[in-house]
Amino acid sequence: MDGEVVNLSRPGPDPIVRDHLRFLTCGSVDDGKSTLIGRLLHDTGQVADDQLAALARDSRRFGTAGDQLDFALLLDGLEAEREQGITIDVAWRYFSTARRNFIVADTPGHEQYTRNMATGASGCDAAVILVDATRGVTAQTERHSRIVSLFGIRQVILAVNKIDLVEDPRRAFDAIASDYAAFSAGLAFRSVTAVPISARDGDNVVRNTPRLSWFEGPTLIEALEGLPVEDGRLSRPFRFLVQYVNRPDHAFRGYAGTVASGRVRAGDQIVVSPSGKAATVSRIVTWEGDRTSAEAGDAVTLVLKEEVDVARGDVLALPHARPASVDRFSASLLWMDDRPFAPDRAYRIRIGGRTSPVRVMLAGAEAGAAAGMDLNQIAAAELTLPSPIAFDSFADDPPMGGFILIDRETGVVAAAGVARAALGQAGHIYPTAEAVSRRDRSRLNGHEGGAIWLTGLPGSGKSTIATALERKLHARDTRTVLLDGDNLRHGLNRDLGFSPEDRAENVRRAGEVARLFVEGGVISVCAFVSPSVAARQAVRDRLPPNGFLEVFVDAPLDACRARDPKGLYARADAGVIADLTGVGSSYEPPPSPDLVLDTLALSPEAAADRIIALLENRRWIPAG
Repeated sequence: MDGEVVNLSRPGPDPIVRDHLRFLTCGSVDDGKSTLIGRLLHDTGQVADDQLAALARDSRRFGTAGDQLDFALLLDGLEAEREQGITIDVAWRYFSTARRNFIVADTPGHEQYTRNMATGASGCDAAVILVDATRGVTAQTERHSRIVSLFGIRQVILAVNKIDLVEDPRRAFDAIASDYAAFSAGLAFRSVTAVPISARDGDNVVRNTPRLSWFEGPTLIEALEGLPVEDGRLSRPFRFLVQYVNRPDHAFRGYAGTVASGRVRAGDQIVVSPSGKAATVSRIVTWEGDRTSAEAGDAVTLVLKEEVDVARGDVLALPHARPASVDRFSASLLWMDDRPFAPDRAYRIRIGGRTSPVRVMLAGAEAGAAAGMDLNQIAAAELTLPSPIAFDSFADDPPMGGFILIDRETGVVAAAGVARAALGQAGHIYPTAEAVSRRDRSRLNGHEGGAIWLTGLPGSGKSTIATALERKLHARDTRTVLLDGDNLRHGLNRDLGFSPEDRAENVRRAGEVARLFVEGGVISVCAFVSPSVAARQAVRDRLPPNGFLEVFVDAPLDACRARDPKGLYARADAGVIADLTGVGSSYEPPPSPDLVLDTLALSPEAAADRIIALLENRRWIPAG
């Protein structure tokens, strides 16, 4: 009977609706995941004759099942997988029965490929977690189960495989099912169905066999067919993640992206999050033409009636059901980097279409792990961003609440995570939309608003150049404000010291002041040492596109020491000032500034002229 194709259709008076179930298989190495999926494909009639012939040839060359077909080879497409007998990549396969269509992910079991398994978990409706009956529940089984729970899968089938290899199948099965039930009680699963199987021989996978006559429950395929499919995207509030601002000419401005959840209609009032600006949807544009509505999963371009500032990473929502605006939230992280987590390392977060610097503080690691994170460990964390973002928890809206962390030094994805809850008052505060837009103010002023951020070592000439620049701009009827680091420390920032945290807060506050002036259509001339690349990038992230220019005032340390206009270096050398930038603490030059000013070669007046030329080129001000 081995290899028999079974007709799974069941006669009955009622028509059967074939919906879709997306599930993944996971478990420890050699638990039989690929064999199980190969068996499912074969026994549901999905394998063509030429594929069977190829499988027979591969089974003789690579197989591990003796003279039988090795169904794992239907999935192990990489040569390295076939030679080693393990799954490395995530393999997606499709099959169907008379009751349901299935999309299944065969995910890696080896510990070093757990990150691939996490990728497969994203977006699945259910999980089949395999356990080798000869080994029972292992540490990798528990880790995979935590990941499945972490990424929102609530329906689990525990497939106890290789049941034919144990001396007392019923006792072994009952013990494993009991052990797993005790372990999984602390996870967020709604249902766990235990099923004994032999994937190699096909026992209780698609059909009942005499060898498992003692088991009165469903076959694996019956258990999969019986799982409810819940697509909650349409029932959740409308969320549209802006991925691209589409402006092919001056007459058209649209915002392209995918509706993450809910639906929207032409004529609906929306708000832009996190800014809170209101607008009306005038058109819903697709390749096939305009539509009257769009819903979850649709890729469309939305055109707004009003001119409001919308940038990539913003979220459009309905006014009565908008996301929170937060800059701090709790999360669960799965560490995916070979380098362990380091609290002093710079990370960036990509969440809901937006990318931003982020500070990560661990709150606790998984059971048995140290108070840190190494590869494949799960930990709770608190994340702090330099500015608010549109926020929904993963439980409320998975596309909004899922995120990744990126190591800024290497560019590697360091962790995958899910947002849990807003922290602090920010979760209850919504920005008030302005009655007059930045564009309207800029038109009234006759020029664009923006922040010119001069950064460099103490004594490099930032304040001198800034003063010359503001004088020249004022002579051209340009509305400006000068924000100087020392001036702000006499007022707004007088409570701050010079620790790394206080320096970052000094820059953050200055950036917020600059942003308010920029929103008013004013050009802010900002002169700050601002030694951290991350702190300067955080200011840029808070400002509109083309609203921030980073100007590196470049002067070697020896030249700055020789100038020493405020006597800072002399006092640092005397021990009066600790941690002066360039002496006791480091300065991070901009990796890609908009303009570099060599103050050994340029006078302050010439340097200011260079900045004005840049402003004309960027069309902030009219050409002189």
